[in-house]
Amino acid sequence: MRRGEDKTLKENNDKRLVGTKQLWLYRCSNVPDQHTTEFAILRESELKTSKAWAIKEQFRWFWTYFHKGYASRFFNEWYSWAVHCRLKPIVKKAQMLKRHLDGLLAYVKHHITNAVSEGFNSKIQSIKANARGFRSFNSYRIRILFFCGKLDMTPHNISHDFS
Repeated sequence: MRRGEDKTLKENNDKRLVGTKQLWLYRCSNVPDQHTTEFAILRESELKTSKAWAIKEQFRWFWTYFHKGYASRFFNEWYSWAVHCRLKPIVKKAQMLKRHLDGLLAYVKHHITNAVSEGFNSKIQSIKANARGFRSFNSYRIRILFFCGKLDMTPHNISHDFS
């Protein structure tokens, strides 16, 4: 959103968005002190980027819900705002989220993600790439269990008396 609007503004010698990419990624509370005033002015402007940022920030509240019904009501209100904003990238993302609403609501109900399994998959892919191939599946399996099994490799019968 910002990139396209910045290009349009530059054609009219307006450089308000130059060098602000990182600012739009912050939450309001996390904006560095030296940029607080500058960012507040940008947010209050009539830029499409500031509108898109506000819509994105509003969606953060979705993750605070613990009841599926409340989360669903919040999503429907947010979705209505997002699809009526006439900002194509936001409309596209809102529609994508709508398609995955069942999964989003499942997270609200259970607060479980697949992050751990994705982490294991990443580690396993790294093991596979570093080995440059295995001669047997058993060797591959042993290496996965060794690196992903969180094994305690310290011997249990060693005395720690250093006196």
